[in-house]
Amino acid sequence: MVVIIGAGLSGLLTAYRLKQQGIAFKILEARDRIGGRINTVLGAKNTPVEMGATWFNEQHYNLIGLLEELEIGAFEQYMDDSVFYQREANLPTEKIQIPKQSPSYRIYGGTANLINTLYEKLDKESILLNQVVTSIRQKDDKIEVIAENIFEADKVILAIPPKLWAKKIQFEPALPDNLIAIAKQTHTWMEDSIKIALSFDKPFWQEEKIPATFFSNVGPITEFYDHSNYERSKFALCGFMHSPLKSLTDAERKDIVLNQLNQVYGPKVTSYISYEECIWSKEEHTFEASIELLYPHQNNGNPIFSNTFFEGKLLVSSAESSLESAGYMDGAVYAGNEIARRIIEEYKTLKQ
Repeated sequence: MVVIIGAGLSGLLTAYRLKQQGIAFKILEARDRIGGRINTVLGAKNTPVEMGATWFNEQHYNLIGLLEELEIGAFEQYMDDSVFYQREANLPTEKIQIPKQSPSYRIYGGTANLINTLYEKLDKESILLNQVVTSIRQKDDKIEVIAENIFEADKVILAIPPKLWAKKIQFEPALPDNLIAIAKQTHTWMEDSIKIALSFDKPFWQEEKIPATFFSNVGPITEFYDHSNYERSKFALCGFMHSPLKSLTDAERKDIVLNQLNQVYGPKVTSYISYEECIWSKEEHTFEASIELLYPHQNNGNPIFSNTFFEGKLLVSSAESSLESAGYMDGAVYAGNEIARRIIEEYKTLKQ
């Protein structure tokens, strides 16, 4: 049996590929939900807003291929020709023209549609939630995984960010020092982000013919986009906030956000029907503090993660470990496919 640690995109995709070949597996997920850093939240009136991974582009062919295979549609992110722009704190917000951008895309029905589609193709009893793995040890020709329960596996896949397993899981025997050092210095995609979304009954920005798109050098919100659904039946604005604002209380943060948005969009922005935010650095199963400041995507795609350990029985798979599009959904898909391919090939060889 294969034990997969993490029910994010790479872990679920690996499980899906293994099931297609009849290879037994268990997924152990620390959270009480699947998806990892993909987290589509339903606001008021079931308006889907993305608190995690959202966009992809035309070069992300691994993800595009998976969406096509699963018959999941995508649509282009709406971008205004002119945008609101805040240069400095003491200057008023301007409306400026921007060059034509390369399109970004969103997944039809929300990014979690991809997660849920994979989940529906798996045996539910093979996915165990609230299983925080604390130890992995080699025991004779098997691997023992200790979480809320103890599991015995032929192979184990670490489908969580490297910094998490390097700092939170004890390995017996110890993994190589250089691997642990690099893993601890690997930036976790999304770990510094604060996502924010406001849902509305009507798209007032569309009715008033003003831009939905907003960029600010000042904050608290640094970028904001039209986040309405494909059918244009649910309406929202969604984007990012300065990460240091995590130190404020929820009420303080919301107050300065609404003050900023009121200055940009006018009083109609306060007619929102739901307010959602996610501070990823407060997500214990995503964020682990670093001793040194890590730059975005630091060590993502490092070749060391392609090695196997525990005599070929322990493998690494995540967006950060991918040799392609490291640190993005596309990378998670590449990693999930690649790890599954390696395991399937080995199983086929053993049967010959």
